[in-house]
Amino acid sequence: MASKQTTHKPQSNRVRLVVASSVMLTFISFWRAAAIVLNDLGSSAFYAGGIAEEAVGKSAPWFILGVMLFSFAVRAVYVESCSMFTRGGVYRIVKEALGGTFAKLSVSALMFDYILTGPISGVSAGQYIVGLLNELLRLCAAHHWMHMLVAHADGTARQLAVDGTSATIAAMITIYFWWQNTKGIEESSDKALKVMKITTVMVVILLSWSIFSVFRTGAHLPPLPTPDNLHFSKDALGFLKHTSFARTLGLFGIIMAFGHSVLAMSGEESLAQVNREIEHPKLKNLKRAAIVIAIYSFIFTGIGSLLAVMLIPDSVRVPLYRDNLIAGITMYVVGPLALRIGFRVFVVIVGFLILGGAVNTAIVGSTGVLMRVAEDGVLTDWFRRPQRKYGTSYRIVNLVAGLQMFTIIVTRGDVIMLGEAYAFGVIWSFTFNSLAMLVLRWKYHGERGWKVPLNIRIGKTEIPLGLISVFLVLLTTAVVNLFTKSVATVSGVIFAAAFFVIFSLSERDNKRRHDLTTRQMREHFQLEHQDTVGREALEIRPGAVVVTMRDSATPFALKWALTHTDTDSQDIVVLAARMMGVGGPEYLDASEQLFSEHEQMLFTKAVSIAESFGKHISLLVVPAGDIFAALVQTANSLDAAAVVSGLSSKLTAEEQAYHVGQAWEALPEPKRQFTFYVIKPDGDALSFHIGPHAPAILPDEVQLVHRLWLNLRRAPEMKDLHHSDIVTYALTRMAAEFARDKQGTLKGLEKCMQEIHSRRGLGASHYEELDDTGPGYAIRARAHLSHDDSEATFKQNN
Repeated sequence: MASKQTTHKPQSNRVRLVVASSVMLTFISFWRAAAIVLNDLGSSAFYAGGIAEEAVGKSAPWFILGVMLFSFAVRAVYVESCSMFTRGGVYRIVKEALGGTFAKLSVSALMFDYILTGPISGVSAGQYIVGLLNELLRLCAAHHWMHMLVAHADGTARQLAVDGTSATIAAMITIYFWWQNTKGIEESSDKALKVMKITTVMVVILLSWSIFSVFRTGAHLPPLPTPDNLHFSKDALGFLKHTSFARTLGLFGIIMAFGHSVLAMSGEESLAQVNREIEHPKLKNLKRAAIVIAIYSFIFTGIGSLLAVMLIPDSVRVPLYRDNLIAGITMYVVGPLALRIGFRVFVVIVGFLILGGAVNTAIVGSTGVLMRVAEDGVLTDWFRRPQRKYGTSYRIVNLVAGLQMFTIIVTRGDVIMLGEAYAFGVIWSFTFNSLAMLVLRWKYHGERGWKVPLNIRIGKTEIPLGLISVFLVLLTTAVVNLFTKSVATVSGVIFAAAFFVIFSLSERDNKRRHDLTTRQMREHFQLEHQDTVGREALEIRPGAVVVTMRDSATPFALKWALTHTDTDSQDIVVLAARMMGVGGPEYLDASEQLFSEHEQMLFTKAVSIAESFGKHISLLVVPAGDIFAALVQTANSLDAAAVVSGLSSKLTAEEQAYHVGQAWEALPEPKRQFTFYVIKPDGDALSFHIGPHAPAILPDEVQLVHRLWLNLRRAPEMKDLHHSDIVTYALTRMAAEFARDKQGTLKGLEKCMQEIHSRRGLGASHYEELDDTGPGYAIRARAHLSHDDSEATFKQNN
């Protein structure tokens, strides 16, 4: 099995398997990180104000503003947790501070939060759509437009059932994103940033127009948040509705009102989830992202809720616009009706985008949390087993989507019921996180990148007043919510208890299975844990071939590589990417690297195939947040000459190459070019050159350069002229011309391209059918991908 380069084995019957500890990640700017979080956090602006006013009365916007101000402190707790050695959000932090039992309790509450995020966002999106349609039906009926279609016989406008139709829309959105996540098509940070740009345009117009309308109409501020101005609904009193306790204690009533508004700061956990992918300097960019999120959410959610109460009349605000307050604002700003209707349509489109995105974030986030729990051995491998066609953790996705669909059906689109239950998971996940951080202040005395402010030192003891204050506010609010949110308390406790029991039983069974798998792995493989991936760790030479392997049942990429590679002169590394859940750590301790039965079968199959060819392979496992980033980073670290992958079930070969090319572009310098091979099940291979490449030049173009060279050489001062000097000069002149006259250069280039392409015939394409009989290749199609190939051009040429 072993070649002379990798013969260091203590036992001859074991195969060397290198397991990396550093997770292969893609990195994003703080703007993109903020956009991802705001796609979740910003969605609450569309429904939080109406839910809060239904519960506590017209003073609700002041409590929304108070919650948004308090969210600065809660976000500071998350920033401190992310600046420490622990990574991965509430679960990892609570486990580090309080142990596995509290960690399972906290993640159960967090799952309740995530499971409800999808339904409440989807139903809210439906409410905005249905509200717009009903408004248009009323306008058409009032103006006798299409009267037979929009009005009943008595002349009243036809109206859609708000809750039922909204629930149907929410179910359709959930099913769509369930299928997208089953296929593994993730929402990118680029899409999140585009959505937030559109949302920002809407917010600027909305606030500017609303503030102008407030001054124009002389609208008044809502009543101040004093005990006398609080008017709790029966549902808002929960278990206390038959007592006078809430009315007699003014401070208790204030806390109750605060608790009914706390869902306005949902989505904070997303900051911890996205933290590991923020680019260097991480802490500085994390704090920048937190500031952007804080200011944006305060203005959008806080000020928006305030303006809604000031502009929308009391007679229609709660009865008609409770579930779509922002749409209601557009109907009561000053201006022509047609303009207001047009802006409302824009608001509904933006609301659908951001609320629909929040549904996807809920599925991705909850799937990531369960994956993180599974990585720690709490969930059995049955949940982690990849889908045969798409390779995703489809059983976890099915579980999450199923629970969300169940929630939509049970609540029947009732936003108030969803909001009441939603606040339970929000407040308790925050409480557990702040408690864990408080414990870590006493338990962990190492250096921190940043701390929650207000720390006083008495002698050698530091008292974290800021952190204690945040924890006490959260704990008090959470306890009060237990008594005032009967639906949330009952459903939340049942849900959390059920998940806790499932986690506990699953962990016990999983430990037994993993102990057996670990023993078998140690019997067959010599496990070596390395902090980073490098040629020294694998003891391979430069110019190796990296082969990806995902499924033991379809190893055609490995067979192709073994067939076309002489392992005496070129090493083969079989790469298995261990996909980490959203919010997973950046670094995995060796004790946390648990092997699943699927991975054991994968490595055993790889070794068996190599032995059947009589060739040696090196085995490598890398934790990864993104498969393409992991593939490119590993190839670059190993100084590989080629990467071989099987044809994806969800992407074409060209799309796979495009994503590899994009990941290559994101690499820091220095970075090596390599050839990317995509192997079809029938053995055909397509090759793509990754990195800058020499352009294909036709014979006529070569002759043109040569004629220029001959003519220029006649000048005495050009005796040392080379053909390459002519090309360099032409490119430099073109660059200068482009900088001076961009449009003129583009038009001239377009004209030149049309003339050249009209002359080209068959055989002059960049991608030709080949039968290369040279050693190491059996190429049917060749393509080139580099940083200057746009996606559109790439797909057109292919």
